[in-house]
Amino acid sequence: MTTRTISVGALARVEGEGGLEIVLRDGVVKSAALNIFEPPRFFEALIRGRAFTEAPDIAARICGICPVAYQMSAVHAMEDALGVRVTGPLRDLRRLLYCGEWIESHMLHVHMLHMPDFLGYAGGVEMARDHGDVVRRGLAIKKAGNEIMTLVGGREIHPINVRVGGFYRAPRKRELRALCERLEQALSQALEVVRFVAGFDFPDCARDYVFVALRHEGEYPFNEGRIVSSRGLNIAAREFDAHFEEFHVERSTALHARMRHGDEAYLTGPLARYALNFEALSVLARQAAQEAGLGSVCSNPYRSIIVRAVETVYALDEALRIIARYEEPDAPCVAIEPRAGVGHAATEAPRGMLYHRYRLEADGTIAEAVITPPTSQNQGTIEEDLKSLVGGFLDLPEEELRHRCEQTVRNHDPCISCSTHFLRLDIHRG
Repeated sequence: MTTRTISVGALARVEGEGGLEIVLRDGVVKSAALNIFEPPRFFEALIRGRAFTEAPDIAARICGICPVAYQMSAVHAMEDALGVRVTGPLRDLRRLLYCGEWIESHMLHVHMLHMPDFLGYAGGVEMARDHGDVVRRGLAIKKAGNEIMTLVGGREIHPINVRVGGFYRAPRKRELRALCERLEQALSQALEVVRFVAGFDFPDCARDYVFVALRHEGEYPFNEGRIVSSRGLNIAAREFDAHFEEFHVERSTALHARMRHGDEAYLTGPLARYALNFEALSVLARQAAQEAGLGSVCSNPYRSIIVRAVETVYALDEALRIIARYEEPDAPCVAIEPRAGVGHAATEAPRGMLYHRYRLEADGTIAEAVITPPTSQNQGTIEEDLKSLVGGFLDLPEEELRHRCEQTVRNHDPCISCSTHFLRLDIHRG
C-alpha cells in the first residue's frame, strides 16, 4: 500500500489565508481538506449591543471586495425586523449598487485570480507582461463598476451612502446619465471577455451539484428573492435556519454549512445562480452565454470563468437599463422607527448567497446577529470537488498536479477572510 500526500501550505490568488491537503492511497483520493487558518474575526460579536443603524456600516467591513452584499444584507434584515419595505427608485438604486459590485468583483477574479491558471502564469502581474491588452481591458471594465460604487455608494470600497431605509443622498439623474458612455464601452469590452475566456482549454469534467441560489419572479437575483435549489427547495429567507445548518470542523476557523435534510453539501455562487435563473438573464447575456458554448446549466467548475464573464455582461446591461428609467425619488430614504423583532435577509454576493439574521430589542439595540457567508457554505463542496476531480489528474507531474488542485479551489473564488468570523464560545467552570 502506497500513500501520497499533496499539500499546499498557503493558497495563492485567493482572498484570505488557507491551505489544502489531499491524501492518496494506492492512486485513489482518500481525503481532501481545505484548511482555513486565518484567525476568526468575530463580526457577530462586534455587532451585538450596537444600534440597528450601525450594523450596515460594520458588516460592510467584513469584505473589501463585496462590501455591498454584506451592507445590503444587513439593511434588508433590519427592514424585515422593523416592518419596512423599500420600493421604487430607491430599490432600483440598490440594484444598481449591486451591479457595480458584481462588475468590479467578477473582473478582478476573472483577470487577476483565475485567468493565470488557464494561460500558464504564476499570477496576474506575470501574465500582464505578455497579455497587457487583456489585463488593461479587464481593469477598464472593473473601473466602470468602481465608478457606479463611487456615485451611488459614496466611495469605491466600503460604501458610506447606504442606510436602513434607503440612502443618505440619492444621485441626480444627470449624474447617473454621465456614466452611460463609460458603461456602454465596458459592455462591449465585457462581450469580448466572454469570447476570450470561452476559448480556454478546460478539463472535461462535471459534477452533479446541489445548486442553491435566490430566485426572483421578475429579475436575475441580486438583493432579494426566494431561496431555491436544484433539488426542489423553495423557501423564504426567514426559513433558512430550518433547512441549513452551520457546524465547526477542527481544520477550519470558518464554519462549514450543509442542508439539514439529507446532510448534503451544496454550492452557491455563479454556477448555481446561472443554472437556477438562466431565463432571467437579459437577452444579450443569454446570447453571449450561448455563443460561448454554455447551455442553460454549467456543471463544469473550471468553466465558471465563462459564467462570471456572462454575469458581468448582465450587470452592465442591467445598470444601463436602471439608469435609463431612473427618476429621482422624493426623499433619499423612508422613515424608520425602532421596535423589537427578528429580521432575516438573503442576498447574492458575487461569490454566492449570503444570509443575515438579527434580533432587535424594543429600542433598536441588536441582541443577536448571525451572518452566514457564501464561502462558509461552499467549503464542503470545494472539498468534494478535490475528492471527485483531482483523481482524474494524477498522471500530471507533481508541480502541475499541485497547481491543478489550487485551481480547483480558485474555481469558486473563495473569500476566506469573509468566512472566518464564527463565534461559539462555551465556558464550563467546575
